[in-house]
Amino acid sequence: MDNSLYSMIFKRKSFHIFRDIDHIETSELQRIEETYKNFTPLVRDIKTAIKIVPAEETTCKRGQEYCLLLYSEKKDHYLQNIGYIGEQLDLFLASLGIGALWFGIGKPDEPTYNGLDFVIMIAIAKVADNKFRKDMFKAKRKPLDEIWNGEHYREIGNIIRFAPSACNTQPWKVEASEHDLAVYRYKKPGKRGIMPVNKVVHYNRIDIGIFLCFLDLCLTENGIMYEYELILDNADDETEETLTAKYRLI
Repeated sequence: MDNSLYSMIFKRKSFHIFRDIDHIETSELQRIEETYKNFTPLVRDIKTAIKIVPAEETTCKRGQEYCLLLYSEKKDHYLQNIGYIGEQLDLFLASLGIGALWFGIGKPDEPTYNGLDFVIMIAIAKVADNKFRKDMFKAKRKPLDEIWNGEHYREIGNIIRFAPSACNTQPWKVEASEHDLAVYRYKKPGKRGIMPVNKVVHYNRIDIGIFLCFLDLCLTENGIMYEYELILDNADDETEETLTAKYRLI
């Protein structure tokens, strides 16, 4: 993964409404499409695609100029994979001065593209640099102790906890020891924001992919080599904690 994205963790924010936007140039849209091809997947044998469409070709009405539609094969871990790739896209957009919003409930005009199924969209618009985050630590997130169990790598956990998630549910917990990290998808009973009840697990699996993107960037930034194993997440809506990934730190 391109570790220059690490610094964008501190800049990016979710733009829930876009105001006073500038025009995104065609050359910038082409650069987004080309750069997407070089993002690192979480699972290498899952085909994905990006399609950039004007805002009016979707049901997303947040003042954006365009939407980035993310499509995928439906295989094991495909939701986590699209979150992992999509968060690299989110961070890359921040480096271009383009604001972004993961928009889970939006629908595109085209539910399939190149034989792949639509998964989720990211709304985008060009915004002034002063609209990005200046102090990430002022953002509302769960305290570290709520998501991170163990005394190891807490400085990394304190960065990763600012990963974006659907309705800010922050559906993750980590068990940390000296050489191992176990990442769980955590579903707090009754907490789902505006998400339809039958979609909470769907979006939270995407969120786990976003979280793992942050985790990998932070580990690399700190010079920590690692190997990871993804655990198939077939848990139902009622399961509170589901193991999703095991990391071995080398």
